[in-house]
Amino acid sequence: MTVKTEDENPTAAVLIIGDEILSGRTQDTNVNTIAKFLGALGIDLVEVRMVHDVEAQIVRTLNELRTSVDYVFTTGGIGPTHDDITADCVAKAFGVGIDERQDALDILLARYGGDANLLNPNSRRMARIPDGASLIVNPVSGAPGFQLENVFVMAGVPRIMAGMLNDLPHRLRHGQQVQSRTVKATYVPESLAADILKSLDAQYPDLSLGSYPFGIYPEEFGTQLVIRGRNADDLDAAFAALLEGLPAVVEQARQRYPAARLDVL
Repeated sequence: MTVKTEDENPTAAVLIIGDEILSGRTQDTNVNTIAKFLGALGIDLVEVRMVHDVEAQIVRTLNELRTSVDYVFTTGGIGPTHDDITADCVAKAFGVGIDERQDALDILLARYGGDANLLNPNSRRMARIPDGASLIVNPVSGAPGFQLENVFVMAGVPRIMAGMLNDLPHRLRHGQQVQSRTVKATYVPESLAADILKSLDAQYPDLSLGSYPFGIYPEEFGTQLVIRGRNADDLDAAFAALLEGLPAVVEQARQRYPAARLDVL
């Protein structure tokens, strides 16, 4: 696990597990949900990987990630079927045992009114938890996820995964949230705004500056210019400098696109 000083934001990685994602059969939306969740806590998401339901690949990738970032969040592979192997892979990565655990089984039984006869062997697979792990509450369908050290193992179904996130904030060290400022430059090609961004990037190396094109000519198009950072004073200064320099860029754009304009978002 990465060791950081208290004034540095924690870092995180997401590991998406499932053949259905890599085949294109299922579109992942969990990364977006997790990224927003982490951003609100001041945790920097620095890497995302997707892997097949293959033990060696999952174990290798998990070991690489959990030693390079503060937190790893996995989604997928903790259901009742033969290819749901994530729990076993996590146990192998950490070198610990795995078995059916009573507290997890009790949660599953509660979904069936306590009647063990309604819980078949496949469903009981979801009560297999690596040794030393703590459960992650699943308020949607019951079957828990789990945390083992800095690894958080959650379901792949987006609604269930999102519900599990509610049980995580108190387990995580929070950092300083990233703030942003945005200006929309309509009918301004991205290439015209490149020089002013390059200049500001050199002046404010601790800020993140980006340009994001939208639309396609002859329909309305342009560029959204975004500055992101944690230092509010630097952020405000850089944004003020951007707004001061952009009118000249807009005038240049109006030579070809008379409707060019700026809007602060």
